Amino acid sequence: MKILVLNCGSSSIKYQLYAMTEQKVLAKGIVDKVGLKGAYLKNERNEKRT
Repeated sequence: MKILVLNCGSSSIKYQLYAMTEQKVLAKGIVDKVGLKGAYLKNERNEKRT
């Protein structure tokens, strides 16, 4: 089972994607300065495959 966790603020969104059967984080990231100049997305993936 995979679970996506979101933390939404007024101008940012943070997220993590978990693989519960393997008990590990598959991806995580942030979208910052939503609706403002200089907005950006940072995404990190766990490239190790099982």
